[in-house]
Amino acid sequence: MEIIKGGVTAAKGYEASSTAAGIKYQDRTDMAMVYSRVPCVAAGTFTTNVVKAAPVKWDQQVVAGGAKAQAVIVNSGIANACTGAEGFGYCEDTAQAAAEALGISKDGVLIGSTGVIGRQIPIDKLTAGIRVLAKEKNDTLENGTAAAKAIMTTDTCEKELAVTFDAGGKTVTLGGMAKGSGMIHPNMCTMLSFITTDAVISKEALQKALSEDVQDTYNMISVDGDTSTNDTVILLANGLAENPEITEGSGDYESFKEALHTVNEYLAKKIAGDGEGATALFEVRAEGCESVQQAKTLAKSIVCSNLTKTAIAGHDANWGRILCAMGYSGAQFDPEKVDLFFESKAGRIQIIENGTAVDYSEAEATKILSEPEVTAIADVKMGDQTAVAWGCDLTHGYIEINADYRS
Repeated sequence: MEIIKGGVTAAKGYEASSTAAGIKYQDRTDMAMVYSRVPCVAAGTFTTNVVKAAPVKWDQQVVAGGAKAQAVIVNSGIANACTGAEGFGYCEDTAQAAAEALGISKDGVLIGSTGVIGRQIPIDKLTAGIRVLAKEKNDTLENGTAAAKAIMTTDTCEKELAVTFDAGGKTVTLGGMAKGSGMIHPNMCTMLSFITTDAVISKEALQKALSEDVQDTYNMISVDGDTSTNDTVILLANGLAENPEITEGSGDYESFKEALHTVNEYLAKKIAGDGEGATALFEVRAEGCESVQQAKTLAKSIVCSNLTKTAIAGHDANWGRILCAMGYSGAQFDPEKVDLFFESKAGRIQIIENGTAVDYSEAEATKILSEPEVTAIADVKMGDQTAVAWGCDLTHGYIEINADYRS
């Protein structure tokens, strides 16, 4: 496997475009299109929130129905959530406008929206934007990056990655783009992710690979403890790599899963590190666990602790907060056997051994915690299972962004 330059247009047959439709923002692009020259097998995973945005319901219908997908239309600024029958009707209007502009089936149009909850989409601006997107789409890497920028809300940077691997003597490419900065929490996280591949792969294998990998990537990140109404991950496969069909259980399937995990983990970490107001990516490794579930529970509890997140913001090795978060996680362990370490590019330091503090240097710990990427490692000495979760520090910036988000 090789990491290459690009995002959603890296794989064969995919085009993208962006435009400023004026849906909410007046000074930036706010709509994107991803298009495949041929119909695609589609897989998806969606928010577990009972309150689901209209585009989520639309996409679930498309993916579950087995329709071949050929385009994704995404807008930022307005989430089209809690908008009732009118909001869902606008999804159909969006799909119809895309179908007419692109000459494809309405049933093959997927939709993503992100932004303020409760406002109706200005459908005239949206459909006008679709016509522009259809005219300006192309397969350049630049257009792929521009699309990644257009779906941002409070994100500070675009998020994209592409990889290649060999399948049956053919080069297969996967590329993805994502957005997410706030309202991010496990069990999907306000995040959107769109992944394209030119692999020939069965729908069953595509969905299984995505559903399983989400558990170890997007479902292991948290910024603020709020699970969004709009979380969507879409994976499209158009088959233009012309490899032998990838099916579950084959060697090529394992290679596909590895490539997909690389893309998803990278995008998930970029989302976590770009949390609203954040200054650091905070990684937590729970080690020495007796089961993967125990490890995940412990890692998530630490990464979601607001007190721990503020300690990371202050570069303070306040280890009691971490042990406390482990204790209320619901996972069973012996606190008097826990070892805890902090590490970053500045070094590695042990903070506690067997549940009590060691004689460590506070100055050295502060130096390690002052890096833009910081890891806490908790070893409970019960087994050989490990899990990793990602979050960020919690700063005054988070309050400032969210206090006036609608204005």
